[in-house]
Amino acid sequence: MNKTDLIEHLASKHELSKAEAGRILETLLDAVVTTVKKGGAVSIPGFGSFKQHARAARNGVNPSTGAKIKIAAAKLPKFTPGAGFKAAVDPKAAAKKAAAKPAAKPAAKAKKK
Repeated sequence: MNKTDLIEHLASKHELSKAEAGRILETLLDAVVTTVKKGGAVSIPGFGSFKQHARAARNGVNPSTGAKIKIAAAKLPKFTPGAGFKAAVDPKAAAKKAAAKPAAKPAAKAKKK
């Protein structure tokens, strides 16, 4: 699905014109980009979160010449999918993870003096 398909889906699902759906999508994307650009995080429960990730400077190797090069530090956007999104994509893995969770530890008993 590309941006045009998403706009058409929004328009048909919510009885909007394609222009209105496009403006809504642009507003949403602009809000996410602006917030992450400023260093904030955008969290959508059940879907995931967008945040800025700092990559440290490091040394690398030019594959064609074998020469060592320095790679500058960078700030990159990072998306982390939420549990609901993961479960929708792979229900079997979500079921395994839920079954593998250990039982809650009992509360610590208060010492008598």
